[in-house]
Amino acid sequence: MIFSPSGKKKRRVADRFVNLLLDRGKDILKKIIMERLPEPDLMDNIEQARAYSETDFSEAHDYFVTHFKSRFPDFSGREVLDLGCGTADVVIRFAHAYNHSHIMGIDGAQAMLDIGVHDIQQAGLSERVTLIKCLLPDKTLSSRQFDGIISNSLLHHLRDPMAIWNTARQCSKQGAPIFIMDLMRPENPAKARELVTLHAGNASPVLQRDFYNSLLASYHIDEIREQLYSAGLAYLRSEIISDRHLLVWGAKNG
Repeated sequence: MIFSPSGKKKRRVADRFVNLLLDRGKDILKKIIMERLPEPDLMDNIEQARAYSETDFSEAHDYFVTHFKSRFPDFSGREVLDLGCGTADVVIRFAHAYNHSHIMGIDGAQAMLDIGVHDIQQAGLSERVTLIKCLLPDKTLSSRQFDGIISNSLLHHLRDPMAIWNTARQCSKQGAPIFIMDLMRPENPAKARELVTLHAGNASPVLQRDFYNSLLASYHIDEIREQLYSAGLAYLRSEIISDRHLLVWGAKNG
């Protein structure tokens, strides 16, 4: 007598086989893709802050503002929150582009903020821009709401990436733009070194080291999409916009 499994049993066997293939596929993918190597949450070293402020980021930071304008061409909100403002170079450029806006920039590194306060005064923006030392998550901050949330290159510094997504959700008004740009982890250290040479070949050794470490600490776009799903922000769009940058953006909905 030849035994023939039932249809339900066949399906169960097939399902187990498919799940086994998926699990093995994930294991293989993990071996192919370089794992994330976290770096310190804060850049509170004076040498780091000075190297950062003395480097010309005009191309990347103008790029940030240009992308915001293209995705939110009708933005007219007054109160904007910048998460991880650093030395406030992006804040200053954003304030010049949106002269109706009042921007609150937060960062956990006092050395970066000290430079930012000086540059804001030099730019004549002290009445429109406020910088505050703050570490995410922050209960006081999460109780406030803004007309727009922006962030450039904070995500890869965070050991808990949910801190930025939960703050963006909590602090944004309904319909407010959420605009988060960050570095994207390359497939291997060799590619990271190649990007450092290409984009920071003339920068100081301190900045080259920090850029390399930041690339290794950055997230893949699929990892970010999982984070967005967990934060209730799966409706936000995520896209790769350069050889080293990715962007998450959309209007608060819900």
